[in-house]
Amino acid sequence: MNEQQPVIALVHGAFAESASWNGVIERLQAKGLDAIAIANPLRSLTIDAAYLRDVVAGLGRPVVLVGHSYGGMVITEAASNNDAVRALVYVGAFAPATGESALSLSSKFPGSTLGETLTAYPVSTGGNELAIRVDAFHRQFCADVPAETAALMAATQRPVTEASLSEGLPTDAPAWTQLPSWFVYGDSDLNIPAELQRFAAERAGSRGTRELAGVSHALSVSAPDEVAASVLDAVASVSAPVE
Repeated sequence: MNEQQPVIALVHGAFAESASWNGVIERLQAKGLDAIAIANPLRSLTIDAAYLRDVVAGLGRPVVLVGHSYGGMVITEAASNNDAVRALVYVGAFAPATGESALSLSSKFPGSTLGETLTAYPVSTGGNELAIRVDAFHRQFCADVPAETAALMAATQRPVTEASLSEGLPTDAPAWTQLPSWFVYGDSDLNIPAELQRFAAERAGSRGTRELAGVSHALSVSAPDEVAASVLDAVASVSAPVE
């Protein structure tokens, strides 16, 4: 007897939005799978993870969580001690340990040029929001997509608060210590260095790691086949017949 087939819940990161998963979702739906893209609030790690836990609870079914970029922080927190979550897929994403933040991880290894492309402005709730300058977006975020696509992505990017990126992972039980994980990332990622993602995959005991040659940070847009393949691997593993 097969375990109930999980819903695939995809969580975007900073400077992206839910439609960045469209190509991946099309491929998953073609395989008969249920997949949804969740709008990440990008307000703080605690707030974002609490929202994701609410969405997962509302689905009422087993879930495979997929996180891109900062979304990896969010799924790592939201899936901690969460019986509904069966597996994790990190897509060009942070996979933090307790106390690690996106900012601290991004400087663990050399190669990120994100900081020099950001613009900041204050928000009424306190602190600043960050966005990638439009003139820098194509090269920094998605160098391997057409210029027209990059322009649309720049115009629809979701800013993130500094608080989100500076907050360390609260849980003392990161979800990748409890659940099987898969990793896929590009070796030309200018936001999160590939060296960091190799380190994270090894630390998490990744069940399957794909490093994509010449692929940017925006691999859900530029390499949806490979991203979907990693998700399908995770789904196949947790949907295997129960002995």
